[in-house]
Amino acid sequence: MNRTVLDRLVSVVGAVVGVVLLAAAGLLFYAHGYIHDQVSQQLTQQQIVFPADGSKGLTSLPAADQDAMKPFAGQSMSTGEQAKAFADHYIKVHLAEVAGGQTYSQVSAKAQADPTNTQLQGQVQTLFRGETLRGLLLNAYAFDTMAGVAFVAAWISLVAGLLLIGLAVLGFVHAQRVASTKVATPSAARAPATV
Repeated sequence: MNRTVLDRLVSVVGAVVGVVLLAAAGLLFYAHGYIHDQVSQQLTQQQIVFPADGSKGLTSLPAADQDAMKPFAGQSMSTGEQAKAFADHYIKVHLAEVAGGQTYSQVSAKAQADPTNTQLQGQVQTLFRGETLRGLLLNAYAFDTMAGVAFVAAWISLVAGLLLIGLAVLGFVHAQRVASTKVATPSAARAPATV
C-alpha cells in the first residue's frame, strides 16, 4: 500500500471517529442539561428548606453532621449535593433516634411479631417514611452526579472530536502533497539529458 492511500485511509477513519465523538458530545451535553434540570425542578417542588444557621435544628446535630449541613443553612434544596447532605446528615441522624438506631427492617420484624404494640407500629411508620425520603434524595444525588459525569464526558468528546477532525484534515493535506510530489518526480526523471 503506498503512502498516499495510507494517509487518506487513516484520515477518513479519523474524520469518521471525530464526527462520532462530536455527535456523542452533543448527546452528552443534552443529557447533562436534561438530567440536571429534572433533578433541580423535582427537588425545588418539594420545598425542603435546610435549618437556619444557629437554629436548634442545626445545633442539635453531631458536630460532623453540623459541618456538613452548614454550607446549606437556610437554603431551599435544589441540587443533588444538597440532597445528599440532607439525607446523610439530617434525616439519617433523626432516624437513628427513632428506635435506638435500629433499622426499618429490624423494627418491622418486631412489630409483626407484636401487632398490638402501638409504639412499634409508630416507629415502623416513621422509619419507613424517613428511609423512603432519604432514598429518594440519594437517588436525586445519584442522578445529579451522573449529569456531572456526562458534562465532563461531553467536553472530553468535544475536544477529542475536534482534534481528530483537525488531524484528519492535516492527513488529507499531507496525502495531497505526497501525491503531487510523486507526479512531479517522474516527469523530471524523463527529461532528456543535455550534453
